[in-house]
Amino acid sequence: MNFCSSAEADKGATEHPGAAGLARGVSRLLDSMGCTVLTEFPLGNGRRVDIAGLDRRGAFLVVEIKSSLTDYRADGKWPEYLAFCDAFYFAVGSEFPLTVLPPAVGIIVADAYQGAVVRPSPVAPMKPARRKALTLRFARTAATRLRGLLDPCR
Repeated sequence: MNFCSSAEADKGATEHPGAAGLARGVSRLLDSMGCTVLTEFPLGNGRRVDIAGLDRRGAFLVVEIKSSLTDYRADGKWPEYLAFCDAFYFAVGSEFPLTVLPPAVGIIVADAYQGAVVRPSPVAPMKPARRKALTLRFARTAATRLRGLLDPCR
């Protein structure tokens, strides 16, 4: 069965994709930009980001998904993510009012199938020790998830 072409999955997905649909579209975008992606990635500060991307040079970017204006207004945690990435983006759907987003962050507009960077993020390089720790955490998280696919009872 091909889930990507399922008529039920496609129905309305580009109109209101929700957080899961946005995550898929953003992940596809980041993949096309040369990033390896993990969703629900735990940081070293007890927080978890919606999407973390690691590029071939070792640069990290974080994407915080906001599926609605209410979701955005209710979440004030995102500034805590800035020290854990080189670039930070909000990802929103096409109906989201972009003018409410802070000017000093990147913006991705996405649906369940694709995304586009509409405002690049400023780059603020992480400290080397944090980069090393985060790279190790990224690798271990990916390996643990892969192991879980091979042995779900573990």
